[in-house]
Amino acid sequence: MDKAKYLSRINLFDGLDSEELKRIESVTPVEFVKKGTLITTPHAERKRLYLVKSGIVRLYQITGEGKELTIDLMGAGHLFGEIASFAAGDPHTYAVTVEDAVICSIDHVQFRQVMTERPELALRFIEIISARLKEVEELLERMTYGSVRQRLLYLLYKLSEKFKRNTPVQEEDAGPSWVRLEVELTHQELASMAGSIRETVTAMMNELAAEGIVRKEGPRKRLWLHADRLQAALAAE
Repeated sequence: MDKAKYLSRINLFDGLDSEELKRIESVTPVEFVKKGTLITTPHAERKRLYLVKSGIVRLYQITGEGKELTIDLMGAGHLFGEIASFAAGDPHTYAVTVEDAVICSIDHVQFRQVMTERPELALRFIEIISARLKEVEELLERMTYGSVRQRLLYLLYKLSEKFKRNTPVQEEDAGPSWVRLEVELTHQELASMAGSIRETVTAMMNELAAEGIVRKEGPRKRLWLHADRLQAALAAE
């Protein structure tokens, strides 16, 4: 397996030439991980930073009632995990693959070595973490003050940024504005991410479908979003 080729497609290592990638690949093992595999838990003794090359990873926490609360989904190019004082997520979080994935990982010692040798990677890492913190702050603000509709619209917008497939669908009055999410989500999972309950989200999704913002072609099918209408609805809230 050409690990350097995989590393070159991960955001943190963008721009490195083949020789630089070969130096890094020896300390960043790449693994094929089956769907449903628990990658990390809050109780893991050895903390690592994980980089998703392909597939999707669900991050969740356990509530006081013992329920799983989905807090984010990570796709290709995304970071999560914790090493020493560097964290790309909450230390109380579990991570599980929701489909087969290819994932790189690196521990504290290896990470410090790479960052010391390549300070531009350290700067890029800081930029990634800063962007992540900004996204979390915006989400928390909407979760605190926004209505269920606002939270759901924002969630769908962020998911469309992460997981959209640019395959347009022609519609008579809209043009090629439909995008398909490359991740399967149940209404329960959407509800847990939007801080609501499944029944409320189901009713809201039906409303959004009637407004021509979302579309689902049948059971166990991927969700389609109308990008222009979604952004207009979000701006109007």
